[in-house]
Amino acid sequence: MKCLMCESFSFTHICHSCQQLFLTPKIYKRRLSNNIEVISFYKYGDIKDLLHTKHTDLGFYIYATLAELSFKKFADEFHFNEPVVSIPIDDNITSGYSHTALINNSLKSQNIKPLFNKLRAKNSLSYSGKSREFRLLNPRDFVLNDFKEELVILVDDIVTTGATLSEAATKLKTQNKEILFCLTLCDVSKK
Repeated sequence: MKCLMCESFSFTHICHSCQQLFLTPKIYKRRLSNNIEVISFYKYGDIKDLLHTKHTDLGFYIYATLAELSFKKFADEFHFNEPVVSIPIDDNITSGYSHTALINNSLKSQNIKPLFNKLRAKNSLSYSGKSREFRLLNPRDFVLNDFKEELVILVDDIVTTGATLSEAATKLKTQNKEILFCLTLCDVSKK
């Protein structure tokens, strides 16, 4: 097959040279309006074409590659003195897989236990390309399924306005969960 980025022959969808050259993660941080930190690994503009594969069969492989390069490395270096779980935002299966479940699963390590089917949105409207006002007027209306652990890392693929992550954090706090921080593949605000 050909590498999606350089079109050279490759045994993977994105060759190792392109992974090293174009997909080496960096740390980008910002704070949400509720003062929760969001850590992202890429600028949206640098990987937007790859992210647009999300709802295709190819998206599974692209998201798995991005998660391996960023979330997995982060999890391997993350240390904490207490048990920590990671919760994906609305890990419903669409297009054959859940992109948030896939990236969340890559956090499995000695110090992070990924949980699934814990935070589901009742509202399934697409936020893609929508304004902050639209997002605030149409909240996700999350349902939280019970779990015992208290320390949480919230996981999503993209942070745009931060409305979804803020709403999810608020829901978790109603159940006395402490959000350590949020992890996303990319941040739209990072040019």
